[in-house]
Amino acid sequence: MSNVERAPQERVCVNGPQVGGTGGLRDGVAVADSGVEILEPREVPLGGPRAMTVRRTLPQRARSLVGAWCFLDFYGPDDVSASTPMRVPRHPHTGLATVSWLFSGRIDHLDSAGHWATVRPGELALMNAGRGISHSEYSTEDTTVLHGAQLWFAFPQDHRFSEPSLAAYRPEAVTGRGWEARVFLGELLGSRSPVPTPLPLTGAELRLEPGASLELTIPADHEHGLLPVSGRVRVDGADVPADHLAVADVGRTALRIDAGEEPVVALLLGGLPLGERIVMWWNFVGRSHEDIAAYRAAYQSEMGFEPPPAGSPLHRRLPEGESLGVPLSGELRDALAGETYDDGRPFPQFGDFPPHTEPPLPAPALPTTRMKPRG
Repeated sequence: MSNVERAPQERVCVNGPQVGGTGGLRDGVAVADSGVEILEPREVPLGGPRAMTVRRTLPQRARSLVGAWCFLDFYGPDDVSASTPMRVPRHPHTGLATVSWLFSGRIDHLDSAGHWATVRPGELALMNAGRGISHSEYSTEDTTVLHGAQLWFAFPQDHRFSEPSLAAYRPEAVTGRGWEARVFLGELLGSRSPVPTPLPLTGAELRLEPGASLELTIPADHEHGLLPVSGRVRVDGADVPADHLAVADVGRTALRIDAGEEPVVALLLGGLPLGERIVMWWNFVGRSHEDIAAYRAAYQSEMGFEPPPAGSPLHRRLPEGESLGVPLSGELRDALAGETYDDGRPFPQFGDFPPHTEPPLPAPALPTTRMKPRG
């Protein structure tokens, strides 16, 4: 899914709590006596004025990362038969993986690496953007209620130029007294996902009956976040309202989750801290302002929105100032097959797409100030 904000801000990606104290929220975060951070979501319209609204808990001013997880949007349950369905045309990603997880409804996925898939409830869809990919997402015509989450995790330096790919996995349920878990990434409660990730991660859907408790054994060197999608919970004694994210930093070997008076559906995310300085802007993760500017320029020119940048094989083939049509002509694409940008990125960085699809989303303008890597 795209971050469709028209003026996205540079996201300074850091690990660890950024706000101290206890009690009420400050800058969208509170820290309980147990040290658990409670982050409140903000609402973001997914598209135009009649578009569906998503709630975003990562990134935000107080915290940008939980392990390598750098983006957490969740949406619904929305009756899309009576309102605007999900319609996210072609858009780019670099240096990250997207994780789609649905509770109800279905979404059709199409990407420039040649993959088409329908995402279904209880089934992981993990898209590795690697060095660059573009994709689209549309709720299916038979979807009436859409409810789910879109998650991203950032790639470490050694993997961020990997080949794009798509993986799917439907985990079996692990059950206990009053609870059920489906582990879609990593290992938890004796269940292990076969989907590889470039660094240790955990991702699981948890369901608890009213009043049930679940004690999790967790690696002491991992950070963890729990998002109650529905129902209130307590995490290590800290009250967590629905839609908020509870974050536990490294150093814990166990995590206790207690359900309130209603059934609970929650997502647990965790992993080793990324430990690298990165810049995240719009749908790109890079290591510098120059990285982000280069990815944006490549996408804009490949989609035909702007003239090709210096260093592009298109720049060497087209008259100065001339922009491209959409899609690229077959003749020009054949002529450029196997060529690269001056810094070694393949052309086209954001791949091919079938003809006669909806026009791609244009990238927003870059910030007026220089983006700095942090972390």
